[in-house]
Amino acid sequence: MSVEFNHTIVLSRDREESARFLAGILGLEVGEPAGMFLPVTTANGVTLDFATVDIDIPVQHYAFLVSEDDFDGVLARLVEARIPIQADPHGRHPRRINRNDGGRGVYFTDPSGHGLEAFTRPYGSDPSSPLNGVTEEVPGAH
Repeated sequence: MSVEFNHTIVLSRDREESARFLAGILGLEVGEPAGMFLPVTTANGVTLDFATVDIDIPVQHYAFLVSEDDFDGVLARLVEARIPIQADPHGRHPRRINRNDGGRGVYFTDPSGHGLEAFTRPYGSDPSSPLNGVTEEVPGAH
């Protein structure tokens, strides 16, 4: 059996603002509107279809595996835009990134309150890494 994740709907207060925010931080493009949806497609073909809704939006978490080079760009754009970052999803390590599995990871929030994450190594890819649990301060971060 061949199963692939193709797309998901991301509820937002303003689809334009949220789609452009994510695309800008990750270095992606916003696609052409398709009905009520505004798509952002990742390198592996998964599309996040942003939709504006007028309801209380439950917070969701979206994680993006990026290369080390792409992570540098993501982090630079977050710092430049003064977007608050943290090394963990609970906010115990603000203005820091994590080094889990020998890679790097960062958490931040989109304009609709969704938790976003960019990281360079899949969870559990190096369980014996001496960097697991280590965080690093990011100069200029908010």
